[in-house]
Parts: sequence; C-alpha cells; structure tokens
Amino acid sequence: MHDDVDLVERLKARDAAAFDAIYDRFNTRLFTFLLRLSRDRDRAQDLLEDTWLRLVTHTDRLRPETSLGPWLFTVARNLYLSECRARVLEQSDEDIVSHASPAPSPFEETAANESQRRLETALASLPLHYREVLLLVAVDGLSTAEAAAVCGISNDAVRQRLSRGRAMLAERMTAAALPHLKEREVIP
Repeated sequence: MHDDVDLVERLKARDAAAFDAIYDRFNTRLFTFLLRLSRDRDRAQDLLEDTWLRLVTHTDRLRPETSLGPWLFTVARNLYLSECRARVLEQSDEDIVSHASPAPSPFEETAANESQRRLETALASLPLHYREVLLLVAVDGLSTAEAAAVCGISNDAVRQRLSRGRAMLAERMTAAALPHLKEREVIP
C-alpha cells in the first residue's frame, strides 16, 4: 500500500517512471483477466489499452490512498461490462443466440494440455459473476475486500460467489474429465 501511495503521488507529478512501474506491475495480470473474461485476444488487448488510457486521463482524480490494483481491475471490468452492454444493444436476436455458443477462441485452441483446456472451458462456462470473482481472487491474488470493491458488492457476497464458483468449477471439471462414464450409465 505504501508503494501505491508513492506511485500515485509520482504519477500525479507526471513522472513517466511511475507509470512504467505501474504498467510493469499490472499489465500482464490485467491482460490475462480481460482475456479470460472476454475469451477474445483482440478484445482483451483493446480493453487493456482503454484501461491504461483511463489511468492516464484520470490521474488527477486519484486519491493519494488509492490502491492501484483494485482501481485498475475495476476500470478493466467496467470497460468490459460496458462493451458487453453496447454489443447486446447492437446485435439482433439472431446474433445474440449465435453469440451464446462461440467457436473456440485462439486462447482455448492453444491450451497446452488436456487439464488446462478443461479448466479454461469450465471457467469460461461459469456465469460472469462467479467467473470474475474467481479470476480476481484465485488467479490475480486480490483480497476479498479488494475483489468486493472491484465488483461493487459486499465481502460476504464475494465469499459466497467464490465458494459457489469453485463448486461449480469443480463440478464442470469432473463432468468434462469423465464424459464416458455418463455414456456407460445409460447403456445396460
């Protein structure tokens, strides 16, 4: 936190090295978060650029005690949700139905091993409110309080979504790993 206070102060003073330090610290994590939310590399990259642009354009609005990780993840999440809302408004009903079952993304196609591919598929199939909490806490290492701030919900709601999301993820991973058992159960 003390490091964030120093970086915010330096960023407000237009210190380019402060921006570079923030960028180095968060760029990969933000990109991974956006990629897993959007399941589209180009979309994730565009959203990431917009996130960094927001930091630059809103530097003067940052409070000295701003915790940069939660602030950046909140901006990234809000940009993603805004883009989703805009896409829904632009699409016809047919487009919305076809968007519900997208073709495998490049990210999924390049997953190195079977368990990683199953994990990514299971994670992508979770409802957004569970997926984003899992990504923020379990993958990106934000605390429950930080994830609550990012999502605009209570700490209890984060814990509940995290618990339910993990249970759903485990269930879907098991189902994906054992599809042949379901077939055998049907055959006498």
